[in-house]
Amino acid sequence: MSVACGLECVVCLGCSRWAWKRLTYVGAYDSETWPPATDEELKPIPRVCRAVLAVYEEDLASPRYQPAGGYRMDPSGVVKRVPYDQIPNGSCPPYLIYVDREHKEIILAVRGLNLVRESDYKVLLDNRLGRQMFDGGYVHHGLLQAATWLLNRETDTLRHLLVELGSEYKLVFAGHSLGSGIAALMTIIVVNHRNQFGGIPRSQIRCYAIAPARCMSLNLAVKYADVINSVILQDDFLPRTATPLEYIFGSIFCFPCFLFLVCMRDTFIPEKKKLADPRRLYAPGRMYHIVERKFCRCGRYPPVVRTAIPVEGRFEHIVLSCSTTSDHGIVWIEREAQKALDLLTDMQPTTPPPQQQMDRKQSLEKEHKDALERAVSLNIPHAVTVTTEEGSEGTEAAPDKVQETAATSNSSRSNGRTNWDDLVEKLFTRSESGNLVLNKDINISTSATA
Repeated sequence: MSVACGLECVVCLGCSRWAWKRLTYVGAYDSETWPPATDEELKPIPRVCRAVLAVYEEDLASPRYQPAGGYRMDPSGVVKRVPYDQIPNGSCPPYLIYVDREHKEIILAVRGLNLVRESDYKVLLDNRLGRQMFDGGYVHHGLLQAATWLLNRETDTLRHLLVELGSEYKLVFAGHSLGSGIAALMTIIVVNHRNQFGGIPRSQIRCYAIAPARCMSLNLAVKYADVINSVILQDDFLPRTATPLEYIFGSIFCFPCFLFLVCMRDTFIPEKKKLADPRRLYAPGRMYHIVERKFCRCGRYPPVVRTAIPVEGRFEHIVLSCSTTSDHGIVWIEREAQKALDLLTDMQPTTPPPQQQMDRKQSLEKEHKDALERAVSLNIPHAVTVTTEEGSEGTEAAPDKVQETAATSNSSRSNGRTNWDDLVEKLFTRSESGNLVLNKDINISTSATA
């Protein structure tokens, strides 16, 4: 009897300790060792958040849901706005193409999941663990299909804008929630086929995944951290759970039970086993974590933004918080990002010295290289130690070959458009069983113009 009582006490103490650690874990702990972001890094984030919010408006000149301070966008800069009724078969969520002449950016923004739209769920549920291999890793199949469809439809528009506006303009992909995964995968495809966009430099391509979905394996998340940026507000649940998206939103109406089961499962899975699974999906790219609440403190504090390219501990813990779902809202993310930017702007000079800007750029490049090496040292499946410059050599379109590229790319077009389904498939070969297998020796630049 005494032995049974002793075992019962041990179990109760163990469960109490587990519950205490879980209930007292706050989102700020995920990035407590990261360095703060600079104001130059933060400037685009509120801007792209507003661009994504603009997708929800029928007329930007007469906005109905404008954030505090307004959209700060020129309605005449909207090149194209595509709502649900103009997207056949619900192939992807609504999106917007906007030219920001003040900041010299061409922005393609994709809205997030609409909980009452069946077509969005079809994109979300079109996946299973390990189904889609791409570019040496695994990605979400439905999101990749949506990204390919969107590029098939809008490549000509983007290419025309880049030619018309000049080489000073950047190409920016942005998305929230479901749209963040589509934007991130579009970025990977475009980076590997830049000759389809007139040889745009890799440094002129950016992606901002707001409240990102886990859409790619760890090796890809680190590999493209120089062009993809994920923005996460405090306790947001979506970047933190590796449970497939189709299960997350399938259990949305019993969300507390779902979070509890995820916490229980993750408690007993060691970190090493998680890292060794090549099919496990992660939030993409460099992480920007907005922190504005503290443990056992009421209310919101002045937001602080931390940034890093983590390999281990990449938002692996679900936070049991009353703000878990509200922190996923893009309205709150835009508001807190703008507050953080305003605070940094007030503290720092308006224009940083050129030497300081150069040092920060070199620091970001070194951080990316270190993350790649760290991924290899941890035996992350398919990880590569390729720096940004080395990785871009194979896909850079030489200046004297731009005209040749434009001419030869006609062979990969259908009805005047680049066929991105063909270009994506050229990253693979088919085995005897008919399955797609990555062709590691393929020259992406050559295949894009073959």
